[in-house]
Amino acid sequence: MTFNDNAKIDSSRVSRRGRNTGIAVGGGGGLLVIGLFIVSQLLGVDLTGLAGGTGTDEPGQVVADCTGAEANTNIDCLMAGASDSLDTYWAAELPKLGAEYRSTNIVLFTDSVSTGCGSATSASGPFYCPPDETIYIDTAFYDELTTNYGATDGPLAEMYVVAHEWGHHIQNITGIMNGLDQQTTGPSSDSVRLELQADCFAGAWVGAAPTILDDNGVAFLEPVTDEQIANALSAASAVGDDRIQESTQGQVTPETWTHGSSENRQKWFTIGYQGGPNACNTFEVETP
Repeated sequence: MTFNDNAKIDSSRVSRRGRNTGIAVGGGGGLLVIGLFIVSQLLGVDLTGLAGGTGTDEPGQVVADCTGAEANTNIDCLMAGASDSLDTYWAAELPKLGAEYRSTNIVLFTDSVSTGCGSATSASGPFYCPPDETIYIDTAFYDELTTNYGATDGPLAEMYVVAHEWGHHIQNITGIMNGLDQQTTGPSSDSVRLELQADCFAGAWVGAAPTILDDNGVAFLEPVTDEQIANALSAASAVGDDRIQESTQGQVTPETWTHGSSENRQKWFTIGYQGGPNACNTFEVETP
């Protein structure tokens, strides 16, 4: 998607931190991390890049407010624009669904970062940390997505990542995460259903995005094109369990899936795009 040049973007929920130079090895509990990029089997996060939270970060610096034109050329402003649009969308949408909304924040980092879930490296991929209700993204992940996993590049593909993690925030604050068996794996596991629902929530935002207005009544984003939707679907496909397993281990083992197949990730993104968040109950269908 392309931002309208004169859109006004509130960047207050996005900050960038310096490199973490004090990651502890081992120890530490409470590592509940909902990741997008999967390698290991606890909700798809490479836990070798995580440790107990004794790392030290440089203080975060809030990204300066941006215009839409700047969001079209600068990755930090793009993340801020996605954040402002998503926040505006869910602040209006969630009360319609009978739930109270509260915002989240995005931390952009390089190499490693301390979080409420412990210390994480870039190997974890973008993730949402429920204890501190914050999204963490090393924007170099986008290069990884295209170079190593064949996703089509483009701003909507990049914003899909943010929207997916924002979907986890919605699941957290509405209690959807409560009581799930997140240790079980497989195509119909709670972990997969959780991830596919986040994809669906991302699609719901994309479907509404051209109608979401900034504080001045200007639409943040221009209408979505077919090519941009294809880019988002490419990103969803690139992080399917089957696609990543083929790339990393040379074979597909569905019984270990934590995020869902490429086909299903695309399917649920499309369901959300066409039907909105009301269509996103992945826990009520027999086979998601």
